[in-house]
Amino acid sequence: MTDVTPQNASKRGTDWLTDAGLRPTRQRVALATLLIGDGEHRHITAESLYCSVRDQGESVSLATVYNTLRAFCEAGLLQEVMVDGAKSYFDTNTSDHPHFFWEDSLTLSDAPADQLGFSNLPHPPKGAEITKVDVVIRVRKRAD
Repeated sequence: MTDVTPQNASKRGTDWLTDAGLRPTRQRVALATLLIGDGEHRHITAESLYCSVRDQGESVSLATVYNTLRAFCEAGLLQEVMVDGAKSYFDTNTSDHPHFFWEDSLTLSDAPADQLGFSNLPHPPKGAEITKVDVVIRVRKRAD
């Protein structure tokens, strides 16, 4: 990505929030700038984002980071990807796509969606509908 100055990154974060109808508070803008300021997609945890924002000199609590990530998800800016039912990752790419979960480094990366196929999905229980299918493929480096 070209022309990534702190001012451009902050403007990109502010615009991202206002376009989604969220008030661009100082803390939200700081988090949004870290998430999408360079225009690249990323997968983060609340804890890693908290460390990054603190490294930038922002005064923000971990609880605020969690609450802000939830608000971003509710506004459609992020998608939450659950791994093992206990660990949440947040993805700036909100399109439906599969993920690789790297067991060695505990990181998440996009998997090629065009290589994934389903021949069948089970019928949902009576009175329910399928809203989304999350695919997390666990991988680790081979010990060749």
